[in-house]
Amino acid sequence: MDAVIKKIMPPSDYLDKPVTDRPSEAEVEAAVRTLLRWTGDNPNREGLIDTPKRVTKSFLEMFNGYDMCPAEELGRTFEEVAGYDDLVIVRDIQFHSHCEHHMVPIIGKAHVGYLPDGKVVGLSKIARVVDIFAHRLQTQEAMTAQIAGVIQDVLNPRGVAVMIEAEHMCMAMRGIRKQGSTTLTSTFTGVFKDTPEEQVRFVTMVRGLEAPRRHR
Repeated sequence: MDAVIKKIMPPSDYLDKPVTDRPSEAEVEAAVRTLLRWTGDNPNREGLIDTPKRVTKSFLEMFNGYDMCPAEELGRTFEEVAGYDDLVIVRDIQFHSHCEHHMVPIIGKAHVGYLPDGKVVGLSKIARVVDIFAHRLQTQEAMTAQIAGVIQDVLNPRGVAVMIEAEHMCMAMRGIRKQGSTTLTSTFTGVFKDTPEEQVRFVTMVRGLEAPRRHR
């Protein structure tokens, strides 16, 4: 999938930390108690007494991406790269997210590559950007485009390639209930978008195969 990044999410939405209007913890705990009652269980029984507090705490951790700015993570770059200007790939970045439609888990891995233009970013920052977007309510398509978009806009490399493979619990746990099916999305900017050979090289390297020779 060659996503059109700026149509999926405007730059101001994925570059900055979102503006949120959070309720109080007491309101969240009351909402969890209501959901417990909706399941048919008794929120006052021993095993569920502390569940509202635990859920509130876990939500702060699982959705802490709303408290972070992905552009800031990419702010520090390095120019002493001994003239290196070829593909940089961080692959198999494990992540968990939540579907914005059913709020159930999305579990997968991301592969991110870029072609530097005189500067590189710390490898851990790429993984951090993936986590920031993953720790928000998401669709896989939007998350793929957001990761590519912020790297392109902040680092301004010659091109960015992002591929995400994930299993969606909204398919495995409910509805069609197909366990083990994987959704694959990808998006390309710059040189990757304009040059099919570079897309092939990225996918080949992600898959751990021998990459085709690069023509200069």
